[in-house]
Amino acid sequence: MFDALDELLGKIRLGEDVLLELKSVRFRGARVSGPQRDDLADEIAAMANTVGGVVILGVGDHTREIEGIPVDRLDVVEALVREVLNDSIDPPLPALILRIELPDVTGQSQPVLKIEVPRGLFVHKSPGGYFNRIGSSKRELTTEHLLRLGQQRSQARIIRFDEQSVPGTTIDNIDLERVRPFLAPAEPVELALSKLLVVREESGALLCSVGGLLVFGKKPQEHLPNARIEAVQYRGLQADANYQLDARTCDGPLADQIDSAFTFVLKNMRVAAQKSPSREDLPQFDARAIFEAIVNAAIHRDYSIHSSKIRLFMFADRLEIYSPGALPNSVTLETLATRQATRNELIVRFLSKTPVRGFTEGLRTRYVEARGEGVPLIIDRSRSVSGIEPVYEVLGEELRLTIFGRPSPAQDEPAS
Repeated sequence: MFDALDELLGKIRLGEDVLLELKSVRFRGARVSGPQRDDLADEIAAMANTVGGVVILGVGDHTREIEGIPVDRLDVVEALVREVLNDSIDPPLPALILRIELPDVTGQSQPVLKIEVPRGLFVHKSPGGYFNRIGSSKRELTTEHLLRLGQQRSQARIIRFDEQSVPGTTIDNIDLERVRPFLAPAEPVELALSKLLVVREESGALLCSVGGLLVFGKKPQEHLPNARIEAVQYRGLQADANYQLDARTCDGPLADQIDSAFTFVLKNMRVAAQKSPSREDLPQFDARAIFEAIVNAAIHRDYSIHSSKIRLFMFADRLEIYSPGALPNSVTLETLATRQATRNELIVRFLSKTPVRGFTEGLRTRYVEARGEGVPLIIDRSRSVSGIEPVYEVLGEELRLTIFGRPSPAQDEPAS
């Protein structure tokens, strides 16, 4: 925002408004004495709770004069801003901090910090409470306004999170080759993507939706850094870094994540054999059940929990998958196998039309098929391999699935 120098200088000359906040920077010794940490957090959070904007540190808010920040103090001021964004605003805000130079009244270039504040995916709380911005001032949100804003940004779970727009994205973040099979022939691309909710219009700009970015994005983790799967294999029965055998970060679009996590399990699971009378392979886990479990974790996790990722752990006797988010809607552990509920309808809709690549057993054609059959399939096929029923558990804001492996028969022979 205000990327052109003339545009930014023009905004500064006009003074603060809903999109612009100016702050002088003062020091006491080696420390920043102004702006106060809490006051800066309140201003930035208010912008994020409105439409976003720009904060310039090193410009007087009353005089509109470019005062600058000493070059040898820029690191200290930037460190303060990072602490404000990460520690004083809840949830943390991914603003962009830029060092730029602006001319003062004499024409001399002065270093300043430009903080580009995105419109928040969430309602952000700062030390003073919940604020939004009206003109050049922040105002505390009324209870009614706070509830309405929470609904609009999906914090109240009324609007599906995967349909929300992702600040800082554009249509260029979408891999058009991936999405092309979904587009209507001869229809303008922007219109087609909008109809599919791959992109959404916000303040005249087209932004990617969460679901559109996760399924069709070129590099989704640039904007949703924890929307990935971390897979680790351990020797033995406990998670111990000293006994880690293999690890993989599965990122990219969701189909790539699923494929990568699935092949990780296939590569590392034990495959024994027995002769009765001909050779019979005895895999540690049922491949279809594992594939279904990984797909379920990817499509049902709560992507609004920005600080967590899906974790897949392999042990000598079992596999554990941790998926961020408790059970959706009215589903309970007791009804998990019989009741169907979808947290991310947009993601499910896209993946139900996406052909599976490389799943050579021919057991399915799409990443998501008949709804409601996943959990029973995981339970039945896993139990037939190990003799032990898989266990689902809610651990705080995570759902853990434990799938037990096939015990090694006494007559096992190494698989060739």
